[in-house]
Amino acid sequence: MNQASYVERRGEIEHYFDRTAAKAWEVLTSNAPVGRIRATVRKGRDEMRHTLLSWLPQDMRGLRLLDAGCGTGALAQEAMRRGAEVLAIDLSPTLVNLARDRHAQDLLTDPTLSAKGGNITFLSGDMLSAEHGEFDHVVCMDSLIHYDTQTIANAVEALTKRTRHSVLFTFAPHSPLLAVAHAMGRLFPRSDRSPQLAPVRKTTLHVYIERAVREHGWRPGHMQRVSSGFYTSQAWEWKRT
Repeated sequence: MNQASYVERRGEIEHYFDRTAAKAWEVLTSNAPVGRIRATVRKGRDEMRHTLLSWLPQDMRGLRLLDAGCGTGALAQEAMRRGAEVLAIDLSPTLVNLARDRHAQDLLTDPTLSAKGGNITFLSGDMLSAEHGEFDHVVCMDSLIHYDTQTIANAVEALTKRTRHSVLFTFAPHSPLLAVAHAMGRLFPRSDRSPQLAPVRKTTLHVYIERAVREHGWRPGHMQRVSSGFYTSQAWEWKRT
């Protein structure tokens, strides 16, 4: 991995989600009314989260999960409900604090949330840091979509080295329509732009990841694209055999 490039990109993403877009994400991930465009994004993200959760065990008691790029914590809470020990990490301290506050409130109002003995530790930092230890499963929902193909493959490789069973992640699939949308997005004032997505080709990404992890027993599993208006993302499961 080009560490300097990764760190620079990570800094851009942290700045955007921690400052520019924090309030927008607080609303988007709530039940508050939103406009038509954001409603499609909310719907797409909900569908993607349900897809990724469907690839995890229903009973996760005794299992450790890394929710890498946890945002406001919705996926982490569902994993906890299944009994998982979750480390929920995000670059944005603002979003992590919001996730922590929502979780505390939900614990007060929903006694079934911890019925299976699960728990969540919220942390702001780098999802790839080895100091977080080992996991049974890792989920990266839309936390790698701003990186190029090689960086995504390197990140998946780094995560598999500390994971026993599966790594689930999403990427922005390359398509002519998405390329046009990204070109239009560059017309907006720089202060209003989100970090640009990096559309990647599945075949190229497959080659890069397989080259890095195949000899360690990792193989591709489920794949599912979710498209909802202004939201398009592709989920991919890699499993240790």
